[in-house]
Amino acid sequence: MTTPTGSTPTPDGPAPVGPTPPPDGPVPGPGEPVQRSPRAPAEHDPFRPAHDPELDAGPKAPTTEAYGAGQHGLPGDHDGGGALVIGEALVDIVERPGEEPVEHPGGSPANVAVGLARLGRDVELVTWFAPDDRGATLRSHLELENVRLSAGSSRAARTSTARARLDESGSATYEFDLDWSPEAPAELGRPVLAHTGSIAAVIEPGARTVAATLDALRGTATISYDPNARPDLMGDAATARQTVERLVAGADVVKVSDEDLAWLAPDEAPEDVARRWLTTGPALVVVTRGGEGAWAVAASGEVTVPAERVDVVDTVGAGDSYMAGILDGLWGAGLLGAHRREALRAIDPDTVTRVLREAATIAAITVSRAGANPPTRAELTAR
Repeated sequence: MTTPTGSTPTPDGPAPVGPTPPPDGPVPGPGEPVQRSPRAPAEHDPFRPAHDPELDAGPKAPTTEAYGAGQHGLPGDHDGGGALVIGEALVDIVERPGEEPVEHPGGSPANVAVGLARLGRDVELVTWFAPDDRGATLRSHLELENVRLSAGSSRAARTSTARARLDESGSATYEFDLDWSPEAPAELGRPVLAHTGSIAAVIEPGARTVAATLDALRGTATISYDPNARPDLMGDAATARQTVERLVAGADVVKVSDEDLAWLAPDEAPEDVARRWLTTGPALVVVTRGGEGAWAVAASGEVTVPAERVDVVDTVGAGDSYMAGILDGLWGAGLLGAHRREALRAIDPDTVTRVLREAATIAAITVSRAGANPPTRAELTAR
């Protein structure tokens, strides 16, 4: 389905349309495995800093006592299984005051996948982009970040874009040009985590694929969801709220911003919405409040964790990196996987606090530099 929200010109003209072969070969046919492109040097990815030794070396195991680091991988890995993220990967066209637009790989679920991969987690992404120049940029970026792409992810007519206009404070507003019709993954495996959110979970026809995939994984995986509301795409708030709350009821972990809740439920306090959502199915609901930090509710009680003080460059990807931090923290606490669902429901306030503090650190690093550029594990352990 194509969901234009207005003309979306780019510095070099409109996005190519049609099955132009990508640089690394033709699009695989039905049932064919995805052919991974040759690993290019990191500086060939316009998103990543040139010659960044930390990113070039890849994620490292943590060394902090809080995560119980050792020489046998990351905490939680002993259960086997990784994360499956399903949702949009697109190109952000970032406009800063007085500067020429710059294009970066983006998309909320794709950002979460990259955030987890940089923390050393095993991640597969089910997404939808085209075999065009922008699609080639997305493929290169994701592969360089060690995010595996599900077969069939690159068969769209064109690669979706999101134009992010930043104001003087670094806050972003968005305009989208979307094609979201992903194919259901042929092989689901047995991930311990399945995550979705934002556009992918509500825009048809792809939303049906998202819902079916989550249903198929419920017996194996913890389900996480971030509404990441886009009012310009989701129609009227009352209708969107019904869709969002169905997804909330089927999730184990929900992260939502106070801005999302102000649009979805303007007559309710964010905390009241989160408390009500908790009674419908989730084990943990986290409300992020920008510079005011985050508030969370679980069966064991409520927790408030402040944001870290940092000089903000921009807020692109801040919520996605926070989401990745929450999931990594729960993973490290041994609380992911359907077999840990009851343990997750019994999560104690101290564990929630520890998880949110780590997520706050991850988000602070992200907003301190341009773009959706979350930290590696080694960056965290070096702090």
